[in-house]
Amino acid sequence: MNQKDFFKENSGSYSPLASRMAPKTLEEYMGQTNIVGDGKLLRRAIEADSLGSVVFYGPSGSGKTALASIIASKTSSYFERANAVLIGISDIRTVLEQAKNRLAMYGKKTILMLDEIHHFNRTQQDALLPDIESGIITLIGITTENPFFYINSAILSRTTVFEFQKLEDKDLLKILDLSLLDKERGFGNLNIQIEQNAKEHLIKNANGDARRLLNAVEIGVLSTMPNQNRIILFDLKVAEESIQKRSLSYDRNGDQHYDHISAFIKSMRGSDPDATVYWMSKMLVAGEDPRFIARRIIICASEDVGNADPRALTLAVSAMQAVEFIGMPEARIILAQAAIYVATAPKSNASYLAVDKAIEEVKNGKQRNVPNHLKDASLDGKEFGHGQGYKYPHDFENHFVEQKYFDDPVEFYVPTNQGYEVKISERLNKIRKK
Repeated sequence: MNQKDFFKENSGSYSPLASRMAPKTLEEYMGQTNIVGDGKLLRRAIEADSLGSVVFYGPSGSGKTALASIIASKTSSYFERANAVLIGISDIRTVLEQAKNRLAMYGKKTILMLDEIHHFNRTQQDALLPDIESGIITLIGITTENPFFYINSAILSRTTVFEFQKLEDKDLLKILDLSLLDKERGFGNLNIQIEQNAKEHLIKNANGDARRLLNAVEIGVLSTMPNQNRIILFDLKVAEESIQKRSLSYDRNGDQHYDHISAFIKSMRGSDPDATVYWMSKMLVAGEDPRFIARRIIICASEDVGNADPRALTLAVSAMQAVEFIGMPEARIILAQAAIYVATAPKSNASYLAVDKAIEEVKNGKQRNVPNHLKDASLDGKEFGHGQGYKYPHDFENHFVEQKYFDDPVEFYVPTNQGYEVKISERLNKIRKK
């Protein structure tokens, strides 16, 4: 008997495990207790069948579609399902027209669950707006992308956004165990012995995604022949083969792109080379443009290291040029060297603060003209006295001479006590005392 025949005989179904194990009630629902826990607003609205238009936003496998299905089973409204990838503007109009007729003829409202709503363009989204506003449809928009980037503000102002989080390990463990024990929807009719380290590996590499976890469990069970005692041994090797590689939560065009580069920069600024190289590696593995990362290293080298170690900027610019010349995969080494140097360098944002303070003074402070002795004396400038009285510093002791460089001086640059800025500070103190 092959695996499929054995599975069919003992489970009675070929439908995917993740689909079969989807929760049917709020009591079965795992995770997201911050929004559907006892007494929470969303749970009360679902139980009272008084749900307004909502957007469910969060990572894959966190239970967004499952919760929408529970709503479908509890509501007295007509429940319409659609995927934004598969329908166009004409399909939307048909759905909306049917909803109007349904309300007019039978007094029955329509809930429209629109999966992957972020794929709708502005015109398609605008078509929904009048009927959402008039209450002809109640929208459940589902998206993995930040709705504040992808959904127009008019729709957002008429909906409540609920953010879903990755499922915690304890929730994934419950889901895994239930899939192996449930005799109607899971593998409860099979004799499966799963090792603890296999469970831990599956849960760790599911990365908070219940669907990914259940797909791996199903692959492992279906690909492992039972032994002579009709026992399926689900060990660590089976688990490793079933899930193989962690699914990276990263989208170069979405929220994750900005979150990861933010974590990368803040790790460099915070002088943590290990976190720095981790976030950088995750971006590279996910396919991020290495030139984008190199540009961020240059910015950090100037903004956060500055003159505490002037070599950081030189190294970062050199790294950018080398990355352009070498390309991946070797460019990862160059990026790592530059990022780690910046992360471990002494830090100063004195230059960053100085230029911002100076720009603020230019915009809102006293208007200053260039002093006569600093003006360009070439061409006809001498006739107007330009350059008269200018003291050439190299003609004086220590290549310094006191003279005015702008009226009503303001101190913009305040060096720190970090790295090379200690020497800069000492020199400036001597100059400013004179």
